[in-house]
Amino acid sequence: MDDSSLNARRRSRELRRVAEERLDVLVVGLGATGAGAALDAASRGLSVAAIDAHDLAFGTSRWSSKMIHGGLRYLAKGQVDVAYESAVERGILLRTTAPHLVAAHPYLLPLTKGVSRRQAALVMSGYRLGDGLRAAARTPRRLLPGPTRLSAARTRTLAPVLDGDGLRGALLSWDGRLLDDARLVVAIARTAAAHGARVLTRCRALRLTGQGALVRDELTGEEFDVRARVVINAAGVWAGGLDPEVKLRPSRGTHLVLTQGTLPGLIAGMHVPIPGETNRFALVLPQRDGRVYVGLTDEPVDGPVPDVPEVPEEDVRTLLEVLNGVLETQVTREAVSGAYAGLRPLLAADGNTADISRRHAVVSHDGIVTVVGGKLTTYRRMAEDAVDEAVSSAKLPARRSRTRKIPLVGAGPRPSGVPPRLAERYGSEAAAVHELVKAYPEEVGLGITEGELVWSVRHEGALDEGDLLDRRTRIGLVKQDRDRALPATRDVLDRTTRD
Repeated sequence: MDDSSLNARRRSRELRRVAEERLDVLVVGLGATGAGAALDAASRGLSVAAIDAHDLAFGTSRWSSKMIHGGLRYLAKGQVDVAYESAVERGILLRTTAPHLVAAHPYLLPLTKGVSRRQAALVMSGYRLGDGLRAAARTPRRLLPGPTRLSAARTRTLAPVLDGDGLRGALLSWDGRLLDDARLVVAIARTAAAHGARVLTRCRALRLTGQGALVRDELTGEEFDVRARVVINAAGVWAGGLDPEVKLRPSRGTHLVLTQGTLPGLIAGMHVPIPGETNRFALVLPQRDGRVYVGLTDEPVDGPVPDVPEVPEEDVRTLLEVLNGVLETQVTREAVSGAYAGLRPLLAADGNTADISRRHAVVSHDGIVTVVGGKLTTYRRMAEDAVDEAVSSAKLPARRSRTRKIPLVGAGPRPSGVPPRLAERYGSEAAAVHELVKAYPEEVGLGITEGELVWSVRHEGALDEGDLLDRRTRIGLVKQDRDRALPATRDVLDRTTRD
């Protein structure tokens, strides 16, 4: 039987069971927090279903800066508890749950003419405080080195694209970095499924109640009730549409995708100070595939929340201006081959969204538990807090959270004899993926082969080309790359139907 038919039959079977049973917990939303809540609840022995109107990581979780950070920015605002929580969660990801997907990465803050010596001293003090949080969170130095100052010559070896005129060197810091944020969500969801959660995409929650939800199968149009003792609303920026008591003020974060070769020789990431701001920086993030991401704006968004946010041209101009302020050769608009924007689900508050606390919040009433705010780094803690509230409010018989000690799928020892690129993407599953790559070696794009797409259909719940190009891989971030990969991707889907 072909893989696509197996996927369809499995999904149909799971939907029937979910509609027939009364669950302990229904989770709505399959971003990092929702998938994390499904894992947390299932690993406590509860019966769980998790649904999403689209796909795993369809929303904000795939539009991040790919940083797993220790909350240095929150320290500067005096939010020590938020910074410490970030440092703890970063350490858990680095050490235990996702060491195959999260690793330390160096970041430079170039000491240009625009950075005063006083400002440099303040930033370095912040870096040292951040290193203290690392120690308090018990993350070993071997996993996350400490900060230091570099000479101008050493700085240019790590970032030869910097303008050398007036460059005094750089401050070097280290933080966590995700290879791919969407792949983290896929790993969380697969781990939840391994603990018994039923993970169902293309299922839209139309209405939440204290006894469950009215759900529509987006593939067939059929509507049915899902009964549950408690519902966890982890729909991110769409959470307010399902729970009117939650008021959100989304914030848009835009990233540019620069064409391969635009910043040649760039090894480290960069923090580039935003002119006129004391504690805000643009991020420059070189990727393994040769692309470079440049972000991050922080602008309030009003009005209806779109499924996929548009990137305003003003954001593109702003980020290029900040980047070009430190470069020897200017990056033109033509070098921007793609751009993406994510909407952060921030609680409504007065003032600029850049100044709103990234503390998460759990709101509970009438059998509905809504979790909002926070950030990708702290998804596990957000999920734990949401499930704690769900267990308490519904008086469910469940043990305490175990997720800080549960490795995600792929977190085991990396096999030998496989290409490093596969080991980085798939961890302990790389040998199995490699067998498929040998059977289907044709490249689809960015070094990714048809064998990896077959793996995503067979093992990662991918149903169509969007799942494969936009979330299981990130080929789709650049339209031209996506267009080139589309015929081969469709061939893979057709082949899995015929095989």
